[in-house]
Amino acid sequence: IAPNCDFFSFGTNDLTQMTYGLSRDDAGRFMSAYVQQGVYAEDPFHTLDTDGVGELVQLGAERGRRERPDLVLSVCGEHGGSPESIAFCRRVGMNYVSCSPLRVPVARLAAAQLAIKDQVLG
Repeated sequence: IAPNCDFFSFGTNDLTQMTYGLSRDDAGRFMSAYVQQGVYAEDPFHTLDTDGVGELVQLGAERGRRERPDLVLSVCGEHGGSPESIAFCRRVGMNYVSCSPLRVPVARLAAAQLAIKDQVLG
């Protein structure tokens, strides 16, 4: 579909739900137990699982850009406000992230720190 699109926006909350077959609304009742037992390293609704969901995002980004190099890529949802998720998005070439208004200050700080780090390390 990339040749017919101007952008891809990956809804990571929905993608996480579909990947794991979990409802974000219900996961709060049992996710902390899963994290404590080592089923998940982190709650995948709070921090993007880069090995699972992230791989799907990266695959879609790579295939989309292969068909259309100027394709704009973004992530929307709560993951867009997580510093770890922002670092992942930067590594895979996202143009921007979006998140809820309450997470914007943290997202901006994380993005600025990554940009400075890239400038310092070259």
